[in-house]
Amino acid sequence: MINKLFNFIIALILTSFVLFLLFDKIIMPTYIRKDKTIIVMDVKGKSLDLAIKQLESEGFKGTVFDTVYTSELDPSTIVDQYPLPGQKVKHGRTIRLKISRSEKMIEVPSLVGQSRRSAEIAIQQLGLVIDSVYLEYNPDYPKGTVAWQFPKEGDQIKKGLGLQITVSQGLPPDFFQVPQLFGLSMKKAKSELIKARLTLGKVSYQQNEDLVPYTVLDQSIAPGTVLDKSSNIDLIVSILDLQDIFDKLQSEK
Repeated sequence: MINKLFNFIIALILTSFVLFLLFDKIIMPTYIRKDKTIIVMDVKGKSLDLAIKQLESEGFKGTVFDTVYTSELDPSTIVDQYPLPGQKVKHGRTIRLKISRSEKMIEVPSLVGQSRRSAEIAIQQLGLVIDSVYLEYNPDYPKGTVAWQFPKEGDQIKKGLGLQITVSQGLPPDFFQVPQLFGLSMKKAKSELIKARLTLGKVSYQQNEDLVPYTVLDQSIAPGTVLDKSSNIDLIVSILDLQDIFDKLQSEK
């Protein structure tokens, strides 16, 4: 009886010891490893390929979730990461990476002929700026409109860069530009000449039954011509019948 009790105690002790070793050496380490946390490494500033390799070597997964366009970093450089470096996460966690890309090139639009304000708005919407504005007298463009730009239309430049423009101030103060008079009535033609600070010269008449009488058919100086002094502008005007001119001249005596 005593031998059986002794043997039972010995067996119990041995069984308890084996269970302790099993729990301590196998079950607990397996459980701890399952919930083990590790510190996230810092891959910012590294190339994407290198960052992915280093993350995988530490038991992480790396994936690109966002990009930023910049000229300050080489393309595919890690700009940011989440979770952040130093945080404790579970083994196998996916690390989301933000990488750099080459800065977008922007095609320069045509600004010539637009008002200065319209040009500024168009440029701002593209992410560009106007950094230099020059003023000059230019008879070919109305006052306040863009007469010249650099870079020119169609050129490719980086976002944030500036353009230079020249804004027309219209005609020089001591110059005179001949207006377009063809097709105007005599009354309207005289009004346009007054506005241009020019004077009406000789008026000739030409019979034309297809036009309203006293319509301007031609002018002695081409429209758009810039003069350095006020001049007379001769006109050819339509009439229905030459007799009308004779009667008009007689009535004016």
